[in-house]
Amino acid sequence: MITLQRLILLAVVVVTGGAAPAVVAQNANVAPSSDCRDEQGLTYICGLSVPEDILAVGTTGFLLASGHRAPGHLYLIDPAARTQSELIHSAGFTLQHDTRAYPDCPGPVNLEAFDTHGLSLAETSPRHFSLYTTSHGEREAIEIYDLDLRGATPALTWKGCVLLQQDSYHNSVARLADGGFVTTRMRDKDFSGGRGAPVGITGHLIEWHPGGEPQPLAGTEMSLPNGIDVSRDERYIYVAAIGSQELVRFDRRTTPMTKRAVSVPIRPDNIHWASNGKLLTAGPNYVAPAVCTGAGCATGWSVLEVDPETLTFTRLGGADQTAAMQAVSSAMRVGEDIWVGSNDDRVAVFSLRP
Repeated sequence: MITLQRLILLAVVVVTGGAAPAVVAQNANVAPSSDCRDEQGLTYICGLSVPEDILAVGTTGFLLASGHRAPGHLYLIDPAARTQSELIHSAGFTLQHDTRAYPDCPGPVNLEAFDTHGLSLAETSPRHFSLYTTSHGEREAIEIYDLDLRGATPALTWKGCVLLQQDSYHNSVARLADGGFVTTRMRDKDFSGGRGAPVGITGHLIEWHPGGEPQPLAGTEMSLPNGIDVSRDERYIYVAAIGSQELVRFDRRTTPMTKRAVSVPIRPDNIHWASNGKLLTAGPNYVAPAVCTGAGCATGWSVLEVDPETLTFTRLGGADQTAAMQAVSSAMRVGEDIWVGSNDDRVAVFSLRP
């Protein structure tokens, strides 16, 4: 087993709107993928290819996780059985370009030169879903799929794409009711900063509607805009700005859009609605770059539950810097359990039960 370095550094984080423990940072090597043992109240499902984002699949009881490395993957997770199955590299996957809906898409996704990153789902009929993903590789695009869980086995069909600015890196996407979307244009593709050090404004939001072109949204400039979701009535856009450690809410009914932001004690990655009407975000616990920085810096991580009206938040749980899973990126609630995605080889689950 790779041993953890002994250098341990302490940093206390003050939380507004919710309590969090003191944060411990440690320059560390992560445990090897063979170490999939339960720890710190966490149970792992291992052997995944960077399951960076995770979503509840309507009321089916399943979860969907992305695969943020080429060749891209999508994983259907059964929380009750604690098992996962592959959707793209499987007999149930097909390519079927809807040229009427996506006439500007140049053709099917290259299955050997793409990934699936941010996820957004809409249930179009019972157990039948429209799935949007941000994707990188041969092209920078929102890739669009049809997910059908009505049969005995899952069926996933690629339907088309919307090309984005090719010299940019887009992180997350939120589908809109008319089939359009908003996405986070996080940074330039060749940007190399952001590992804890301040980076200033790097990106903004992009909006697209069927029949149109992707358009930047004025007044949405942020530092590494990452996760994104919208309110049910689509009035508000919620964004996790990882570069400034903020949660940001934009009001689409005002011109220009008004903005409200709150600081959080993590580097917030994805942000999604939970079934209880709250938002969930997750990420590494924040410590100052002078304390711990770089690819080998492990700080532990937290999951925060956010009130969409007040933007106050509560820490639901997490792990310290010695846990095998670091680089946490998303969270989703299933009953009294919280499932957590990562930029690692695994997802984790912990219970909210006393």
